Amino acid sequence: MPPAVRALRGATTIDKDTADQVTERVQALVARMLETNGVDHDDLISILFTATDDVTSMFPATAARAIGLGDVPLICARELSIEGGTPLCIRVMMHLTTDRARDELHHVYLEGARGLRDDLPS
Repeated sequence: MPPAVRALRGATTIDKDTADQVTERVQALVARMLETNGVDHDDLISILFTATDDVTSMFPATAARAIGLGDVPLICARELSIEGGTPLCIRVMMHLTTDRARDELHHVYLEGARGLRDDLPS
């Protein structure tokens, strides 16, 4: 299969809205997404981060830049405020090129976000 553009999903939660906790959890999530799927830095196209309204201590993209992703286009946005939604949640959509089929990608959900998408391969 020739390389294709794919999207990889992931999410995590924080226990407390602090810059240290956002940094720790975002870096762990992004590293796991890359490692689990064998994604090289040069395969990355862009990464979109969203955070719930209760995450205000820092931009999740700042944590990603600190682990060497400063040359990858990164953007942050607000997650929809839905009644009953997961609080203190940071989601990621990573765009990449890969030889893997869509059903071979492993989406990563950590901490309190583990049950968000049990319909996706893990």
